[in-house]
Amino acid sequence: MLTDSTITTMLPVNDANRAAHFYSDALGLAPVTTGEDGTQYFAAGAGTIGLRPMPPGSQSPNTALSFEVTDLRAEMSALENRGVEFQDVDVEGLKTVDHIAEVGKERAAWFSDSEGNVLCLHEIRG
Repeated sequence: MLTDSTITTMLPVNDANRAAHFYSDALGLAPVTTGEDGTQYFAAGAGTIGLRPMPPGSQSPNTALSFEVTDLRAEMSALENRGVEFQDVDVEGLKTVDHIAEVGKERAAWFSDSEGNVLCLHEIRG
């Protein structure tokens, strides 16, 4: 039953207006609605992303969501042109070169939103 469910990823944000600008202006996502509690929803693939106002420190240091893309370099370039800054990672078993990590058939690049949530682009090759 859950296999066919539409998914909404909820992300904690400190400043809902600042976050909404990041998701619409930098990421190019279309706003859908705003909930009664102030959560702002954006269309993303077959689901939505909800930006829920939460107290500072609610963000996780781990990847909160990842967008699967067909051309990682092109998507990175488009986002960089909109002000997104990609991060370098160097931990055991995972290292980026020019902001891209290669793990088997997958390539990935990470960045943070305006609220400190860690987001990712990933591409599956082959």
